[in-house]
Amino acid sequence: MTKPISFATLAAHAGREDLTDLGVHALPIDLSTTAPLVDIDSGGQAYEVMATGGVHAGQSSTVYRRLWNTTVARFESAMAQLETQRMAKDGKSVSEFQAVAFGTGMAAISAVCLSRVKAGKNHVVAVRPLYGGTDHLLASELFGASVSFVEADQIAAAITPETGLVVVETPANPTLQLLDLADIVSQAGDVPVMVDNTFATPVLQQPLEFGVTFVVHSATKYIGGHGDAMGGVVVTTEKHAIELRQVRAITGALLDPQSAYLLHRGLPTLLIRVLTAQNTASELANWFLTQSKISDVYYPGLPGGDAKELIGKQMQGPGAMIAINMHGGFEAAQTLCKNLSMITHAVSLGSTDTLIQHPAGLTHRPVASEAKPGQGILRISVGLESAADLIADFETALNHVN
Repeated sequence: MTKPISFATLAAHAGREDLTDLGVHALPIDLSTTAPLVDIDSGGQAYEVMATGGVHAGQSSTVYRRLWNTTVARFESAMAQLETQRMAKDGKSVSEFQAVAFGTGMAAISAVCLSRVKAGKNHVVAVRPLYGGTDHLLASELFGASVSFVEADQIAAAITPETGLVVVETPANPTLQLLDLADIVSQAGDVPVMVDNTFATPVLQQPLEFGVTFVVHSATKYIGGHGDAMGGVVVTTEKHAIELRQVRAITGALLDPQSAYLLHRGLPTLLIRVLTAQNTASELANWFLTQSKISDVYYPGLPGGDAKELIGKQMQGPGAMIAINMHGGFEAAQTLCKNLSMITHAVSLGSTDTLIQHPAGLTHRPVASEAKPGQGILRISVGLESAADLIADFETALNHVN
């Protein structure tokens, strides 16, 4: 594909470059669990290459689908192109970057952690807030790596010779704090930085252009966009991609091909969905500011929500996630959720419909008390409904809150 190219065009075509040669228009799905072998030697050599993180040598050398799947590989190709789109448009070489897809976002994050421990590094520096699952994984020290939770300006001071990874999320889950990635990378020095880019998506933020090493997505969210497929993906350098594929092969965490198909199918509409939801979120967030039963509104597009002035420089927009803090704490939050009729009370985010959930009681339930979100905080993933209809639903529900 000719470059430079717009994000919209790339999203519509990435990973589909050979469809004309195949004589098909829709994405094919490879559901085979195994592949016929030409002979023992070539099959064994291919198995060794893929089991150690290499790339398969041809259609007849995929051997076994725990190691490689062509439908998954298409999705990976597309994600690698989207996460490097702005660098490629600026004329920078992006050939070293590859994507590695997993069964879930947490499988992707776990693989990054495992790969760093395998590299002999058993210390992680992390900045809260993080997604509750990530926080729980790190705090549990499941992989034998200790963790230091620090403020964003304390990263450099926390790094030791044993530090193998710096973990951040921006916008942060659930209260949308923005972190300066260039500063994070500068503080980290030679230590790889992993950024959870789920909230922003490559539409709004492409962390690799700021020197980040690992960009992680829960593809279950905006990437798929319809709440019907689970997956995770990491975009990183070729060297680290080899390490991640080895972890994936050993742990059996390869993305399911049917989910890969659905996640890939979601990419052509990603830009439209994110920008449409973002416009609605901005209107809704400003309406929340006028409601006396809401004490705080967290949204990067509001005054004070982007203290570091990163929107327009690091992010292309404030996104479609909002958090609110209810006067009255848990009881008020619970009453609001119970009285919404159109908005779905459910975990997850990035779907076509608007979702609301209570982080402290659900996604962030395992988080340590000192880092747990407040009991009055609700996280809202704005969907594709009209702003007027969403406001009407919230207004009715707020009338039930004392």
